[in-house]
Amino acid sequence: MTMSDPIADMLTRIRNANTAKHDTVDVPSSKMKLAIADILVKEGYIKKYDIVEDGGFNIIRITLKYGKDKNEKIISGIKRISKPGLRVYANKEELPKVLGGLGVAIISTNQGVITDKEARQLGVGGEVLAFVW
Repeated sequence: MTMSDPIADMLTRIRNANTAKHDTVDVPSSKMKLAIADILVKEGYIKKYDIVEDGGFNIIRITLKYGKDKNEKIISGIKRISKPGLRVYANKEELPKVLGGLGVAIISTNQGVITDKEARQLGVGGEVLAFVW
């Protein structure tokens, strides 16, 4: 069965693993998912990710990050914004701020997949993929 929204699937897997206090979560690999995982590492929401081959397919193994004990979650929320049925775009003047700048909006632009802060600096808009806080 084909998946209609693989990015939402990735975010849901991360959200579920975080809620269940797992150390790692496996996600089928794609360029877009690698770019999103890269942003999550750079912004400090996950520890790291590795690309592992499993039965001829590449998967991304994401190592989740917690506070001092596993009851302190670093990712308190992760939400898909632009969906296949309703795409959400923002130009450079309308770029969203997540929780007044405490969170991160992941934006797909012609410069690649970047955060809302980077998009403001570059002066570009694009498709609003997700919010992480």
